[in-house]
Amino acid sequence: MDIIIIGAGRVGLRTARVLREEGHDITIVETDYENAVQTREADFEVVRGDGARESVLMDAGVESADAIGALTGDLNANFAACSIAKHYETWTVIRVDADYREEVYQTYAKEVDKVIYPERLGAIGAKNALLGGSVRAIADIAQQLQVVLMTVTTDSPMRGYTIEEVALPAQARVLAFGKADEPMRLPLSDDSLETGDRLAVLADFEVLEEVRQLIVGERLAPNRGVA
Repeated sequence: MDIIIIGAGRVGLRTARVLREEGHDITIVETDYENAVQTREADFEVVRGDGARESVLMDAGVESADAIGALTGDLNANFAACSIAKHYETWTVIRVDADYREEVYQTYAKEVDKVIYPERLGAIGAKNALLGGSVRAIADIAQQLQVVLMTVTTDSPMRGYTIEEVALPAQARVLAFGKADEPMRLPLSDDSLETGDRLAVLADFEVLEEVRQLIVGERLAPNRGVA
C-alpha cells in the first residue's frame, strides 16, 4: 500500500518504520527542517512542508495514496490534512491529543475514517488504523516478530480447508483460533476455516504478506472495500 504519514515525530516515525518493515511504501510529510533531514537519512521519502496544505499533500501523492495518517501533535493540522485527503477518497487516520476526543471525532467528523490516541495505543494501533480491514497487529514480540490477528474472508484461498491443511511459511505459527461467533482458543488440526473465523498468527515480518494472502486473500485498499 502507498501510505502518507504527516509528522516525523515519535509516533509518526515509529509507525512509518513498522509499516515499511512490512513492505508498504511510505512518504513522510514534515515541516521541520532538521526532522526532515534526519528522516531522509533513515531512507524515507520525505516531502518538506505543512501537511495541512493541499499543495504539499499533492507533492506527497495524495491523489493516488491508499491511506494517510495525520500523526502530528497539532490536532487542527491533523484534521485539515484528513479533510483534504478525504476529498481524494483516501482512507484517513487522525491522531487526537486526548482520549475523550476519540468518540467525538469518530462520531461527528465525516472526514475521518479512524481516530487514534497513540499515548494509549502506540505505533501498533496507528498501523492497524492505517491498514484497516481484516488484519490487526496485536503485539510486537521481537524486532522482527509480530502477533497478528487475521480474519478469513470470502477471498481467502484457504476457506473451507482445515488448519492442518494450511501450509504457512516456516517463519509463521497459528497460536489461537476462533469461529466467527465464538471466543478464541487453542487451534485444533481439524478446525475448518470459514468466512469470519479468526486466527492469531506469530510471524516474521518477512512472511506477513504471504500469510495474509493465504488467510485473508488479495489485498484491497481500506477505502476501496476491505471488509
